[in-house]
Amino acid sequence: MQLTLTSCAVRSWKVADVEPLAHHANNYKIWLNLRDAFPHPYTLHDAREFIKSVRNRAPETTFAIAVTDYALATHALTRIYALPFASNAASCRVLEKAGYALEARLRRSAIKNGVVTDQFHYAFVVPESASLSVNDLLPPETRD
Repeated sequence: MQLTLTSCAVRSWKVADVEPLAHHANNYKIWLNLRDAFPHPYTLHDAREFIKSVRNRAPETTFAIAVTDYALATHALTRIYALPFASNAASCRVLEKAGYALEARLRRSAIKNGVVTDQFHYAFVVPESASLSVNDLLPPETRD
């Protein structure tokens, strides 16, 4: 699957992505802004396992952050949220540019590299003026 956006394309992972993924994911500065479950160093084995695990996921789950509008429309969601580390200014800027609003600072809510740190709670919320019915919130196969 491929979703073409205005400035980039988001596509499903391919086996050919293993080496570039391992190369780019094995970056200490990137690792500092991810949850501790993300391995460092990041190896070819890690990349293969990741691609193997996400290839079976629905693209809507894999691409939800990059394609907020697509996720909202496809799933009739009323909000999507993200929890970047408070020190990750770049991720915060990306979320703000995508229309997410800062709702809270979650003090001392995560541990990264053995250090207790804050997270920000960002959310994209569908405006109340958008007319949604209960039927709109049901999975497509169960709607009237």
